[in-house]
Amino acid sequence: MDSDDYLRLTYLLLLLAAVGGYVVVEGRRNLSKTAQQAAIWGLIFLGIIAGYGLWPTIRDQVVPSQAVFSEENRIEVPRAPDGHYYLELELNDVPVDFVVDTGASDVVLTQQDAKRIGLNMKTLRYAGRANTANGTVKTAAATVETIRLGPLESRGLPVVVNGGEMEMSLLGMEYLDRFARIEISRGRLILEY
Repeated sequence: MDSDDYLRLTYLLLLLAAVGGYVVVEGRRNLSKTAQQAAIWGLIFLGIIAGYGLWPTIRDQVVPSQAVFSEENRIEVPRAPDGHYYLELELNDVPVDFVVDTGASDVVLTQQDAKRIGLNMKTLRYAGRANTANGTVKTAAATVETIRLGPLESRGLPVVVNGGEMEMSLLGMEYLDRFARIEISRGRLILEY
């Protein structure tokens, strides 16, 4: 456990002491009712702690992440509850989350992701334009030194940095064309290489 976990545990214990103290003071007249309420609050408290501790496991089972099958030369990505497919790639050794967009020609980075992977934002020239659902935005061409997805690594990926607001970077056909086969089947995106 790190220091944040100890702080959270201390907070929960203080909260339990405060609620428990209130129950004892208010319920001095009827001790059996007080004991019953204390047991209920104790179970609620334990349920919250168990849920908090188990959340990473529950999340991984409810919303599974991408899986790489190196022996079979494929990557499988489950469809997210919102209907999209999401991939995490490493650009210049920095993890970046993408929404897979087969309708996009380019790999489009948000300004935040471009900064995180080390692109020099001061030297970018926003000379290009792209038509989006939100209108026309300015774009800047750039090149990413290394890009990695599972065992696949390549160099010199051309990208576009969006000059407007975007929630997430887009993984377009500039990268997806590198796969031998792309298939969507039964709620899974399958990329074969």
